[in-house]
Amino acid sequence: MERRFIVTGGGTSGHINPALAIAGMLEKSISASGDTCRIIFSGRTEGLEGELVPAAGYEFVNVHAKAMPTKPSLKIFPAVTALLKGISECKKLIRKFRPEAVISTGGFVSAPLLYAARSLKVPVIIHEANAFPGRANKQLSKGAALVMTGFPDQEKIFPKAKRVVCTGNPVRAEIFENTYEGSRAKLGLADGEKQVFAMGGSLGSATITNFVIKCAMDEQFKDIRFVLSVGKHNTVEIPQEVRDNPRITIESYIRDPGCYIAGSDVCILRAGAVTCAEITAAKACAIMVPYPYAAHDHQTFNAEAIASKGGGIVISDDDVKEGKLTPVLSELLSDDDRRAKIRQAAGELAVRDTDERIVNAINEALGK
Repeated sequence: MERRFIVTGGGTSGHINPALAIAGMLEKSISASGDTCRIIFSGRTEGLEGELVPAAGYEFVNVHAKAMPTKPSLKIFPAVTALLKGISECKKLIRKFRPEAVISTGGFVSAPLLYAARSLKVPVIIHEANAFPGRANKQLSKGAALVMTGFPDQEKIFPKAKRVVCTGNPVRAEIFENTYEGSRAKLGLADGEKQVFAMGGSLGSATITNFVIKCAMDEQFKDIRFVLSVGKHNTVEIPQEVRDNPRITIESYIRDPGCYIAGSDVCILRAGAVTCAEITAAKACAIMVPYPYAAHDHQTFNAEAIASKGGGIVISDDDVKEGKLTPVLSELLSDDDRRAKIRQAAGELAVRDTDERIVNAINEALGK
């Protein structure tokens, strides 16, 4: 038997990577059962999904979609026109392909497919990675066969979905394999040597970069090693005296961030859904600095969901700029017991069977 799904989600890697992960889980599980699986993705060719999805080997169908303005604006007219055109395109795709369900990981590109599926009575399955849901997933969860959440206690957010299950967010298996001791050995850290790892995401963070540079040149941190990932599009000019400082290593891209997250004494990170999942999977001691311009400030909700359980520390971007992170970092580095407790609490929040939870939830929702 061939099982068919249409998957959508795009605009940012935070939507696309979970969609690709879920597609891979379904293929692996269905193949193991002896059936075959065919998956088509829908999205915009000009969006990031138009690059990443075909590169992952999946069939990709372009549909029209535009972001709806959050405030009254003339932009509503082209957005509605694109939505209606996208719905028509998705209806044709559904009638031709005949999927057993459509799966969304969010982003405005998902709206046409979800509207089309609802009108044609095709089961809708949603995965919401963030603690605060995006507009498309929240608005179109009404009547959904299943909503899977990356964070616990989200049932009240989706009251009109038929079923809500906390599955966690997909994390690469090797992240769980990284231990503090093992990662330190890989990184060549000596016993007693303390390291701070900072990363502001793929685009980098000027706030985090400037803070770490200042710390690396500060005598109160003279015994601390800093590793800084500035991102491929770094906008901060880094003086040569900083680059020559042996206490700091600056990279534009870290190929194995999981090892650094697990092996460093303190991490300074943004709070995207996947990053938060990696923090818990690696049992990291993390200071989370939510990206202040994220939609609906969802990174703050993500970070506070972890910090409220003792699994990390949250400090705002503005507070970092004002120098309030310096004493926090200094105190944390000097308190071994506190760091150990944060690590333990973070690890207890990790969802280690996300793959199994997602596949089982989808099959149960579809009566398989």
